[in-house]
Amino acid sequence: MSKQLILASNNAKKLRELQALISPLGVELVTQGSLGIPEAEEPHITFVENALAKARHAARIGQGPAIADDSGLCVAALGGAPGVRSARYAVDAGRIAEGLPRETIDAANNAWLLDQMRGQAQRRAHFTCLLVAVRHADDPEPLIAEGHWEGELLEAGQGEHGFGYDPLLWLPAYQQSAAQLAPEIKNGVSHRAKACQRMLHMIEAQWGLAGLNHLDADARWPWQR
Repeated sequence: MSKQLILASNNAKKLRELQALISPLGVELVTQGSLGIPEAEEPHITFVENALAKARHAARIGQGPAIADDSGLCVAALGGAPGVRSARYAVDAGRIAEGLPRETIDAANNAWLLDQMRGQAQRRAHFTCLLVAVRHADDPEPLIAEGHWEGELLEAGQGEHGFGYDPLLWLPAYQQSAAQLAPEIKNGVSHRAKACQRMLHMIEAQWGLAGLNHLDADARWPWQR
């Protein structure tokens, strides 16, 4: 049995990535959907505000500590768009209907971004990940960790790994797209990996897990004992 942390997301691929990254703490991520928690509204214009809203929402309904990820692709030539609207870029533009499978929407988002960038010479872009963790819904000291992953936009997708815009971000240091990287490499260098590594240090130090590599018998967090 392991300590549980509610993940304020129902994205199965994001769950796999984050679970692999957070495993050193001996913590099990549980999706909010498996606990019957509906998705939170994301009305804000910054990653940190949306992540905090999602974490507090999941913690309040799930009655336990929660972590939320708000991430997206920021393109210099588009003034930082799609940014916080990355997952809905094509939906917002009326290019595809809501409620379709995630893979279908991802493909439409990629196609719309390529349309927007047609003929554009300036192709700098980066992924941003904001992780927010709270001990409870009214936690006055949320933990906040940020990570970035710089690259350039391709003119056509490459690679089969990852999800979202991964096929479009070219990484000069690897001479591959984010979707061509093996998962074990991506989990060491991505925006989510960088944010998660920072978050691990904060959880260990500030949530009372410093020096613990394995779970003790009662499986509760230190402040719940």
